[in-house]
Amino acid sequence: MQELLLLLHPTFGVLGIIAAVWVFVEVLNASPANHTRIKIAALLVALCMVLAWISGGYLYVFYYAADKALILKGPWPFAHTFFMEVKEHLFFITLVLALFLPVAAWSKNLAAHAPSRTVVLWAAALVVLSGLAIEGAGAAVALGVKMALAAGVTF
Repeated sequence: MQELLLLLHPTFGVLGIIAAVWVFVEVLNASPANHTRIKIAALLVALCMVLAWISGGYLYVFYYAADKALILKGPWPFAHTFFMEVKEHLFFITLVLALFLPVAAWSKNLAAHAPSRTVVLWAAALVVLSGLAIEGAGAAVALGVKMALAAGVTF
């Protein structure tokens, strides 16, 4: 189960980032013809980020304690003390923005209402940027575990 979650968690995150890029590009070219695509992409962002949150939360609650112990005893304790803390706190901002995107996409005719378009563009861009930062932090955490194991750290 842990291996499946370790695959699903970052995959949902990356799919959410890709969907946010899709929203951004569609909104840059907003017209009545692509309004449905904007709504679908915004929903995909929210869905993928919620699934990343659920799978990551399950991993954290049931499996991360062992990894945390290894990381803290290993040569890269900052993989937890900095990068995991960043992931834990930054993700909630990303999640709120991802859940906001469908609301904003449905609120106004984006092709005709420039201020709404600007809000959606900024929200999508922030999801992409924070999502990439979170993915990078996740890679640092995974590397912290590998470094501890390579150094021969045991419980």
